[in-house]
Amino acid sequence: MHTVNRWRRRGGVTLLLAGLAMLAACTQEQQNKIGREIQNWTGTNGVLEVYAGDKLVRRFIQIDKLTTAMGTDDNKPRPYRYGYGYLDENMNMQVDPGEKKVYFEISDYATSYVFFENPR
Repeated sequence: MHTVNRWRRRGGVTLLLAGLAMLAACTQEQQNKIGREIQNWTGTNGVLEVYAGDKLVRRFIQIDKLTTAMGTDDNKPRPYRYGYGYLDENMNMQVDPGEKKVYFEISDYATSYVFFENPR
């Protein structure tokens, strides 16, 4: 039994090293794409802040990802992004009782926004 476990560990380490070697051989853009795909799978604790001029007017928290809308017939990107997150009504960076998870859209044309990973 110990021999089988030892070979499994070695196999796992070998697989990990092979994966790291392949990743190192990728271009920076390919590495970024792989990182985004992993984030899409694992999710991000994202924060979206929406501004009117220099004033913060809305904040959404616990967002997994922003998605670019695609056309149904032509499959071309649309000028807005959408996602799901909690509307942080009192803007204290935490989900409080009564704050609900909502769907939102952000236009590329008229909205100033910042999306970032929650540092807390």
